[in-house]
Amino acid sequence: MSAWEARQKATAALAEAADKVKRLQAIEPFLIDLSLRENPVGARVGQTLADKLAILPRLREFGFKNISLGTLDYAIPDELEVDDDFMLKLRDTGADFTGCFAFTAVGLVDEQGNFIPDPSQLKLRDYGVPNTVHEIYLCPRNMHGMYNYETLRRSIPESVMWLMENIRGEKGAAPRIFINIVDGCDAFADAPEETLSILEMLAGLPLEGVTFEDDRGTYLPCQVGACTAAVRAMLPAPMKVLVHIHAGAGYENASVIEALLSGADGIWGGLPKRAAVIGHASIGELLANLARIGNASVARDYHLHELLPLATGLQVVDEEAPVPEDLPILGSNAYRVSLASFRQVPDQKNDLPAEAIGGVSRYRVCPVVSDTVAVAGRLAEVNGVDASAFAPDVIEMMIRLMRRDLRAGLRTPYDEPDRLLELHARAIEACRAVAESAHEH
Repeated sequence: MSAWEARQKATAALAEAADKVKRLQAIEPFLIDLSLRENPVGARVGQTLADKLAILPRLREFGFKNISLGTLDYAIPDELEVDDDFMLKLRDTGADFTGCFAFTAVGLVDEQGNFIPDPSQLKLRDYGVPNTVHEIYLCPRNMHGMYNYETLRRSIPESVMWLMENIRGEKGAAPRIFINIVDGCDAFADAPEETLSILEMLAGLPLEGVTFEDDRGTYLPCQVGACTAAVRAMLPAPMKVLVHIHAGAGYENASVIEALLSGADGIWGGLPKRAAVIGHASIGELLANLARIGNASVARDYHLHELLPLATGLQVVDEEAPVPEDLPILGSNAYRVSLASFRQVPDQKNDLPAEAIGGVSRYRVCPVVSDTVAVAGRLAEVNGVDASAFAPDVIEMMIRLMRRDLRAGLRTPYDEPDRLLELHARAIEACRAVAESAHEH
């Protein structure tokens, strides 16, 4: 390959990335917020009825138009959950159900050809919730007894028709129904032909769209993108394609971006990171990542200055514990800078300063790497003064002393206020000693 050809190839690669960013800037993501259910699923304590009643108006004020009120339990339907109490309370108080969803399981046609609605469908009707995400499984390992491809081909259309006939949608319209393939990535991996056949059938039903999950978060972004493209190819417009990606292997947000570039219209998930498994590609993270590349609709439709405090506040409710410090985007250390070059600033491409999502850019001291900007910034936070109040030579001496301490085998968490103040006092004394020595000579 000649130098000219290499340069052309490199330029084309950069242009392709720029084109993808433009597409992400233009997308208007369709979101179903699950902060009332997804986050409590994996949480240490969960949410009470009072918590849910307080959270719902905050989600609407933030800008969410589509909100899931919860899941109508499939496993032990006679043992009600807080989700049931919540929907009953909203119904009995005449609450506005506009944009509200609940998750339900598909009903089945028995061996005699009779359709039996799932208990969750009956609850949806009785609670007055107007829309649903209707869940199915398509991977062979998740099929048992009556639950098989033949039964599903008979049952899914009947289940959708039952919903259309028995659920009163918003303002008297038809209900909005999504079919969620819970084991979507597994289904494409283990039974692609059967999965495509079911999608072909779904394409002819009166659905709002289809959503699928990487329910363990173990598929690579390119694999999630391929699954998305496959679903998109099988569904006619304007049916929507949504994804839900758990954080099993650490690339959940990359998978969401790949899905959007491969034809997905949006995602469903909670605003905070907390979810089943060890978290998920949350709506909070997606909004932040679209904001960082300049997506216009995100800036227009959502109160981004409330994103960080709202998302972290909800997680604290679910966990009764602080948000992990090193959580990207939403954790406190995401915007605590240990080295000046790590700062995210407004005029730098792809940066999203904490202030843009309602946070505060701060500093932390790490003995090995922190420079004068970070040390002075953290000292200013601890003292409640401006960083310019500290003498540059004293700040530099603090760095010198940290290095000397480590070389002497002393491991000290200088970021802690008391330790930092002690270090500052030592640095002042050391600078004074250096000045006196210079004066004597």
